[in-house]
Amino acid sequence: MHRPAILGGEPAFGDGLPIARPYTPALTDVVARLEPSFKRGLLTNGDLVREFEAAAADRLGVRHAVAVSSCTAGLMLALRVLLAPSGPVAAIGRRPPVVVPSFTFSASAHAVAWNSARPRFCECDPATFQIDTSDASDRMDGAGAVLATHVFGAPCRAEEVERLASAAGVPALFDSAHGFGATRNGRPVGGFGDAEVFSLSPTKVVIAGEGGVVATNRDDVAAGVRLGRDYANPGNYDTQFVGLNARMSEIHAAVALTSLASLDEHLARRRALADRYRAGLADLPGIRTQSIDPGDSSTYKDFTIAIDAARFGVTRNGVVAALASDGIDTRSYFSPPVHRQSAYAGLDDGLLPITDAVAGEVLSLPMFGALEPEAVDRVVAVMAGIHAHAEAVSGQAS
Repeated sequence: MHRPAILGGEPAFGDGLPIARPYTPALTDVVARLEPSFKRGLLTNGDLVREFEAAAADRLGVRHAVAVSSCTAGLMLALRVLLAPSGPVAAIGRRPPVVVPSFTFSASAHAVAWNSARPRFCECDPATFQIDTSDASDRMDGAGAVLATHVFGAPCRAEEVERLASAAGVPALFDSAHGFGATRNGRPVGGFGDAEVFSLSPTKVVIAGEGGVVATNRDDVAAGVRLGRDYANPGNYDTQFVGLNARMSEIHAAVALTSLASLDEHLARRRALADRYRAGLADLPGIRTQSIDPGDSSTYKDFTIAIDAARFGVTRNGVVAALASDGIDTRSYFSPPVHRQSAYAGLDDGLLPITDAVAGEVLSLPMFGALEPEAVDRVVAVMAGIHAHAEAVSGQAS
């Protein structure tokens, strides 16, 4: 039995184990893709961007994939189009609130606020960590849209979100930052609702360095985002709305194309590692893993557990401290949840007790494509040691 380093034992990872590490494609392959554009002086929004958009649309099974500089920019622009009363051109002014889960990354809410709309926060499901559509339904009165998240790479019940939006007569947008390669009942995440927006930042499954993709089957949404990513300038400098500089560079597109080519291999590795974690942690009391519906597949952008302190014997924060002593890096996503963050302190959506409870229990363990199975086993052994020495660990970590 491993004696936790916080109690004087030998650290399991003397050199440290990071929470994530980019699954980078071979530099020679990236350079080979980039060289023709580079020699022609095409540094942004060029042929490689078009090639990546076509490849992404094909993989996601959608009519349009629009490359942007970040997922956040994509959410901002997609929501800008969806909230406009008559297409992408609309008067500047207040817009109706958008229902969004609080258990998500802050960018989801930031995109709403940037659009002069108020985030109206709703609960998450305690087992799946996804949007609670029943609670969201109670908050739809007067809403202009619903924005759901595929949390940690697992698909939410997207068809429920679509039905919720349809019943209210408003668009459904998905923050799919973690979800490139996930499937819902065998259907690729990407074509649900009015648009889905993916991240290509370094911790994601497909990476561009920085970047994002807006996937949609709506021609007007694609056209609006394409316009908006270039300041909403149609070419004559008469900007049609308040757009952004959100173009993707050719360098980022070259990385993304090369990364996309190894997506299936990368997903297989992450899913195998997740299975190993799940099997190893199964017998530890007070530890539950994210529930994923049968027939769904996750990207496992994160492998996240929830810790019941009463049963495990140590609080989530105590486990964080103990794992850090053993050289294991972790993240408490999403703690605090967005409704508890300073940026949204002035909003009052009532109590969100489930979200608060989940945010106080969750912990993401190291997960990346190059993670060795043996390292997973060592992390599990450290977790078992923490539980076995729970009283002493709690006293030391307090």
